[in-house]
Amino acid sequence: MSDSYYGRPVIKEPTWTWEIPIYLFTGGLGGGSAVLSAAARLAGNERLAKTSLYLGAAGDVVSAPLLIADLGRPERFLNMLRVFKVTSPMSVGSWVLFVSGGASSTAAVLETLDRLRPVKYLAELVSALFGGPLATYTGALLANTSVPVWHEGRHELPWLFGASGTATAGAAAALLLPPEEAGPARRLAIGCAAAELAAMEVMQHRVGRLLAEPYRKGLSGQLTRASKLCVAAGAGLLAWKGRQSRSAAVGGSTLVLAGEMLLRWGVFKAGFASARDPKYTVLPQRQRRDSNR
Repeated sequence: MSDSYYGRPVIKEPTWTWEIPIYLFTGGLGGGSAVLSAAARLAGNERLAKTSLYLGAAGDVVSAPLLIADLGRPERFLNMLRVFKVTSPMSVGSWVLFVSGGASSTAAVLETLDRLRPVKYLAELVSALFGGPLATYTGALLANTSVPVWHEGRHELPWLFGASGTATAGAAAALLLPPEEAGPARRLAIGCAAAELAAMEVMQHRVGRLLAEPYRKGLSGQLTRASKLCVAAGAGLLAWKGRQSRSAAVGGSTLVLAGEMLLRWGVFKAGFASARDPKYTVLPQRQRRDSNR
């Protein structure tokens, strides 16, 4: 039987609210943009570096209130900063967001004021160093729960979110810049969109047919399919006409951004669906028990 006691769920659904999938998106944007800004600065593309710097700062600034709103009280976020526990993704993530957000905001303000350039460059460096962890730690955070779909996808979720966050950063920059100045951002969006789609397929294949069901059925399945369609169509449009046509660049970038937001919601809702139905907890455990025998 795939049922639990009287068909009740074995684990409780997550208590996270709507702020979390949006936070997953803005955190990816902030982290990916910080890395893109530093790379553009090193390559001498000042306009792309400046645009990505502001995008990263905006993503970080929005992320903190979203996380605090889900926690319920601001002091809970401050309490998480009292200690640094390397084995806790929530503790590590809180510090990463705190440091990255402070550095990117400082760099953006100094860029606007055109003051203290050595301090600004140092803040950009710190933001870039923490950009990768900011874009990926949320995948580890989900995987560190007992939710079946998230936990079984622990090997791919950080890579999936990292690729998605970087594609988001590239698409956002390509949306705001003329095509002739957005080449690196456009190529980044296309390449990371392809990597993201591949990571999603690998994850669904590896977790098995049963645990892949939430990504294919119900509301979470609809969100996942819509995400794949938007990301693939947007990346294709950017690759086909994004270099020559401003309208194509805007359309392709918008589709990629929409697809990345839908991805976060699809993964979020898939976790709830797998926690709600006991078969996603009971059957994999029985399969592992039988295979061990």
